[in-house]
Amino acid sequence: MEQISELYPTERQERILSLLNQNGRVSVTELSQMFNVSEVTIRTDLQALAAQDLIVRTHGGAVPAPRSPELSLVLRRQKQVEEKKRIGAAASGLVSNGDAIFLDASSTALALAHHLRKHRDLTILTHSLVVAQSMLDAPGVTVVMTGGVVQRDTISLLAPDGLAILKKYNIKSGFFGAHGLSFPEGLTDVSAGEAEVKREVVSMCRQVVALIDASKWGRVGPASFARPEELHIVITDGQSPTALVEQARSLGTQVIQI
Repeated sequence: MEQISELYPTERQERILSLLNQNGRVSVTELSQMFNVSEVTIRTDLQALAAQDLIVRTHGGAVPAPRSPELSLVLRRQKQVEEKKRIGAAASGLVSNGDAIFLDASSTALALAHHLRKHRDLTILTHSLVVAQSMLDAPGVTVVMTGGVVQRDTISLLAPDGLAILKKYNIKSGFFGAHGLSFPEGLTDVSAGEAEVKREVVSMCRQVVALIDASKWGRVGPASFARPEELHIVITDGQSPTALVEQARSLGTQVIQI
């Protein structure tokens, strides 16, 4: 078994979540050997993940927790509906005919998609089946989907090795929703697999745009996918906490409040 060492606890916990998603279970002994740390350290990691309801402890290891309602696109679309509509409308002003853009599987990115149907020669790259479906009646928009396994909660395709097709495009802007935006963690997600895919896409985009309502500021999910200094623009609503907004601006991020 390949050993992985010199990771911060949060990085190691992200790896553990990824292994759980792949294998369905993990053992303390195997993780101890893999990460070259003590079994006490691994138990501490598992306890931290269990406290966030991300895993369920078992004798000698852990299994994934039942899927969080927070991952469900159906439920997320019912929250902060008006704010997401305004954020989506504002974000559409950053998209021009002829662009190639990326939209993630967030409910806020879907709100943006609804404003793009009349664009011409627009290429939308996405792993969201719902975003793709919303463009079926948009003759001026080409949709390119990444590959992967269908995720029922997020109604998306997910696999890190399914992103190869994106390398064919010069992506002007990537639009990302998030579980939260905090400092120094940046944009975070509750799904380690989703964060892994978004992290790679962020590196491909010339402009990274976060679409978050006021409730997301200061929240920290278990997996980061974009550092604060990687954010070019944040589009949010007028109720966002002033101190955190100013902290983002101090790092050179443009914050648009609508």
